[in-house]
Amino acid sequence: MVQFKDYYQILGVSKDATQEEIKKAYRKLAKKYHPDKNKGNKEAEEKFKEISEAYAVLSDPEKRKKYDQLGADWEKYEQFGGQGGFDWSQFTGGGQGGRTFYTFTTGGEGAEDMFSDFFRIFFGGGGGFDPFEAFRSQGRRRTTAQKGRDYLATLNIGFDEALHGGEHIISVNGKKLKLKIKPGVYHGKKLRIKGKGEPGIHGGPPGDLILTIQIALPPEYRAQGEDLYKDLYIDIPTAVLGGKVQVDIPGGKARITIPAGTSSGKKFRLRGKGLFRKDGSRGDLYLITQIRVPQHLTPEERALYEKLRELQKSYSHS
Repeated sequence: MVQFKDYYQILGVSKDATQEEIKKAYRKLAKKYHPDKNKGNKEAEEKFKEISEAYAVLSDPEKRKKYDQLGADWEKYEQFGGQGGFDWSQFTGGGQGGRTFYTFTTGGEGAEDMFSDFFRIFFGGGGGFDPFEAFRSQGRRRTTAQKGRDYLATLNIGFDEALHGGEHIISVNGKKLKLKIKPGVYHGKKLRIKGKGEPGIHGGPPGDLILTIQIALPPEYRAQGEDLYKDLYIDIPTAVLGGKVQVDIPGGKARITIPAGTSSGKKFRLRGKGLFRKDGSRGDLYLITQIRVPQHLTPEERALYEKLRELQKSYSHS
């Protein structure tokens, strides 16, 4: 009497397992018991044959349907002690001129060595399953040409360089690389240098080098988005009487008219003097007045400030 094979139990899956679950279970077990990893281990070799046989049936929808029906009939058959006159020809392919066995191009084994009597009797025809194929295809993937990974890095540039452009020399994979920065680059812009990343695998092309631009602002500037802020220091006489002051701004200098009676915190807006945006336009520059109080007075200056204080007191009491 041929021993029934519980293929679901062999693969460790339920009878309602999906094809993906069956495939996943097979790959896990086949990897563990594959002959290449267990040379000379007869027990592992037999286990590999068993799980391969189970997968050969359960991975084929038609064979799986036939197997499920066979399992139900087998239970009935065993209930009658192996008797009962069941017609097994629907499973064995009787009346079709004999069985066709599976053959393999890997390992030199035929189906009679690879599969059990149970399989050969009930699933001998319609072959072509190769239990080594999953691993051959995995091996092909491992040896298939693959593109190298991209290198990601940050490139810090100066404020003037962002405005006017410039050149940088960097080292990649032990080689010097000259980069040309175009005028008008914006903060966070990504530069892709093709073929300067990690070397390819198995003859594949190299990856790319992706640089993210970071603009290093001078300490006197503060950024909010693409707008810049800078303190504009003025002395007391200019704040009181007004006047003109010259200030350094990105790309040059500007002359600012200070109205009389200007207090600290007043904003002067210079349009288009901030950082570049992605669309090529620029943010604005805001100059914030800060009144500079003298720390060291000459005797003459002190006398003048004291006289001014006395005048203010007399005006406040009048």
